[in-house]
Amino acid sequence: MTRLFLAVLLLAPAGAKDIAITSPADSEPVKFAVARLGEATRNAAGKAKIVIRASGASPAVEAGGFEILKSGPGIRVLARDAAGAMYGTLELAEQVRAGGLAGVKPGVANPRFPFRAIKFNLPWSSYRVDPALQLHHETVRDLKFWREFLDMMAENRFNALTLWALHPWPYMIRAANFPKACSFDDRELAEWQAFWHKLFAMAKARGIETYMVNWNTFVSTGYRDAYDRNAAVDSADYFGPSNTTDDVRRYNRESVTQVLNEYPELTGIGITLGERMDEMDVYKQVEWVEDVYFRGIKAANRPAKFIYRAALKNNDPAFVRKSLENSGLPAPIWVELKFNWSHAYSTTTLVHAHGYGTGEAYWNPSPKNHKMTWMMRNEDFFMLRWGQADFIREHLEKNGGDYVGGYFVGSECYIPAKEYFHRTDSPHLTWRYAFEKQWLYYKQWGRLLYDPRTPDSVFEAEFDRRYGGGVGKPLLRAYSLAGRMPLRLASLYFSTWDFSLYSEGFLAPAGEKGDPSPFISVDDLIERKTLDPNYVSVKDYVKTTAAGGKFDDARVTPPRLVDDLEKDGKATLELLRSIPAGPATLQCEIDDARTWAWLSVYFADKLRGTVAVASWRATRNEAEQTKAVSALEQAARSWEEVVRITQAHFTGQPPLIHLQRLKQRTFSWESYREDVQRDIRIAHGR
Repeated sequence: MTRLFLAVLLLAPAGAKDIAITSPADSEPVKFAVARLGEATRNAAGKAKIVIRASGASPAVEAGGFEILKSGPGIRVLARDAAGAMYGTLELAEQVRAGGLAGVKPGVANPRFPFRAIKFNLPWSSYRVDPALQLHHETVRDLKFWREFLDMMAENRFNALTLWALHPWPYMIRAANFPKACSFDDRELAEWQAFWHKLFAMAKARGIETYMVNWNTFVSTGYRDAYDRNAAVDSADYFGPSNTTDDVRRYNRESVTQVLNEYPELTGIGITLGERMDEMDVYKQVEWVEDVYFRGIKAANRPAKFIYRAALKNNDPAFVRKSLENSGLPAPIWVELKFNWSHAYSTTTLVHAHGYGTGEAYWNPSPKNHKMTWMMRNEDFFMLRWGQADFIREHLEKNGGDYVGGYFVGSECYIPAKEYFHRTDSPHLTWRYAFEKQWLYYKQWGRLLYDPRTPDSVFEAEFDRRYGGGVGKPLLRAYSLAGRMPLRLASLYFSTWDFSLYSEGFLAPAGEKGDPSPFISVDDLIERKTLDPNYVSVKDYVKTTAAGGKFDDARVTPPRLVDDLEKDGKATLELLRSIPAGPATLQCEIDDARTWAWLSVYFADKLRGTVAVASWRATRNEAEQTKAVSALEQAARSWEEVVRITQAHFTGQPPLIHLQRLKQRTFSWESYREDVQRDIRIAHGR
């Protein structure tokens, strides 16, 4: 029988009656949610007897789901497990905040996807090494940060935290048979171990699973120095031959087992293949996983879940599938694929996954004991807030087949911990951690992964709660319109790995044809093929129309894209003008949306000018050249608006990892004024 405790959490304001909440005494996730409910009901008028149970729900309620029942002053939240009871209680708290006790609506909710994960790269033993990542070290070691981050995850219905590092084991254990692989002394290791235990326990108390994901054959510096001077360490270049000696295999295998045994709060282990495996084909890679990870997990004194990152280069999905099906590990295994490689914020059509190809053989025919999990990599906007619920809903609808278990949301080149972009002398800066600024991004992804039917009114209400009634509807609409800009750029401009595009800055930092500037120029737009097959490139459009050809109305031609960008940008600016003044941070929210709007207008004029340049070159028609110059001069004026707005918010030159390979390592929109002017010179033929 479930033990209950009865607590009168608050007394309502004068003239109102008590609100009593009864809930399970032994459920940490429910305790977490009840605290949030207590805050929400603190100023609620009326009488209520609220009962919360992790059992007793109707057959319509599934694992992780809940139902809210209402009868007079009685409100019941019923579920089938602690996670469902937590989510139901959080839902009740949200409804009370929005409409009081009288506004509570009964209903049933179930999670659309069982796996709703955050990808979080750790700043130690990190995949990439750069000041933009390592500056987060102190923040990410602080459990105060994690308390806030995990609270955000639970409130937004995320249920998995995946922590990524090249070789995390020496930060967690002293390997029994390879003790010198850990370079910490006993006191330092004890501090690390206390950190991990508390972090995993905090996550579990919020209904969140935890996974440690590592990159295959790396070892620690301590291991190399003590046991194998030829081994590649976790701070070395990740291209090159593998470490696959018998001792390296044994060390990694035993480390996996020991980590699982010493950290019972840890849910599972993940592996990402490819790096430091240059000489290994897929068959040797799979053999490595079977020998090290499958054996290591099965040797532990408890079951553990497994994440397998599928890289498609030189791959044989049928062979990998057979290995997964015969693994003997608990089902489902989460098979992760990067959606549209490193730039998921583009088209909702799956064009290519990690290493080209779509990976369809992983789910066709339907898998037996694994589920696909899409990696939504964001390497396209770090500084500006972003939210576009329609894109997320369409994505889930189009790519959420029965073979899909869920999604990862996160970045490789950005850690949402220390806030280092915004000016510290600004009254707008009311948040402490970077993820807090991007609250809309996390709320939309988390809530829609749980229930894609979640209406926009939920997000509007959160704007109103933060900044006062009446701002939510126009501000959410503004973000929805302006938030299409990076999606459209990444759909038009074909890109692959991390540094091949940074939509927020209009950069392609990987460079083209030795061009020293990462800025996407008119020439770059002319030459680049599209990512979305429904889009028409500038080159193809000019060539086809010059020959008298036409495109199907369903295709997104450059002129159609220009119209859409301009329409959305100008509509956003008009909406933002209607929002009344409010708290200081409201202006920050408005200005981020305004920046996206001017970027959209800039993109429209630039693309209009680019088409005219290409036409002028093809026909030598001076009217086209005149049109190009005029459009690009207008684009330059829009860029100046971007510079003017952002200068008031952002530090002069924050480090940006996308620019790692260039002399200029820091970013601001102001830095690319000269590149914007260079486009005009291109139009003049100079």
